Amino acid sequence: MADPFPKPTNNLVTPLLTDLYQITMAYAYWKTNQHHRPAHFELFFRKNPFGGSYTLFAGLDEVLKFLSNFRFSEEDIEYLRNTPQLCHCEPAFFEEYLANLDCSEVVVHAMKEGSMAFPRVPLITVTAPLGIGNLIETTLLTLVNYPSLVATNACRMVIAARGQFWEETAGASPPRAVLPPRTSSTGASAKTPRKSIQLAEGGPADFTRRKPKCVEFGLRRAQGPDGGLSAS
Repeated sequence: MADPFPKPTNNLVTPLLTDLYQITMAYAYWKTNQHHRPAHFELFFRKNPFGGSYTLFAGLDEVLKFLSNFRFSEEDIEYLRNTPQLCHCEPAFFEEYLANLDCSEVVVHAMKEGSMAFPRVPLITVTAPLGIGNLIETTLLTLVNYPSLVATNACRMVIAARGQFWEETAGASPPRAVLPPRTSSTGASAKTPRKSIQLAEGGPADFTRRKPKCVEFGLRRAQGPDGGLSAS
């Protein structure tokens, strides 16, 4: 039987995939008894990448896997307990709060994966208790930002190539350029047989090549080994 809650694809995606200040902020909320306060978070971006006019939203599947499996392990808690910035925290913060924390009270609304998105429009909204909402913020940004960047770049490559190539179909002949109407000596317009042409930015189509497909971007241009594999 398939696991109803599959784990994140990358083993690095755990509750510890976050910024240290998120943990210290969670402690401050817990210490002042604010960690159960209802809160609303919106994940959005301020400008489109590559100077473009749109962004493709990606990463939602991994976000849901992360939230479904969110639990601090005993090793995670022991590591945090011995972190210099957290060693002064009360034991109950680790033993009673973090050890029993999950995302059962987290409600997520999101755009459909692959949707076209625009600046300052929320991709994901999260309603959750303040403590857990704060702890998952960095991870959600990580799981959405890079995949959306890769998806947008791939889309731009395909659009840039579209129109410069003609996809052959069985038994079909490559289309030919449309010629301007010829004018007879009497001034009447002599019709030219209708023909089709595919134009691309910067020039006419190259009908001798098939339509390309994006395969990969190159490891050394990605963000480290893990980012390279994800992009490819």
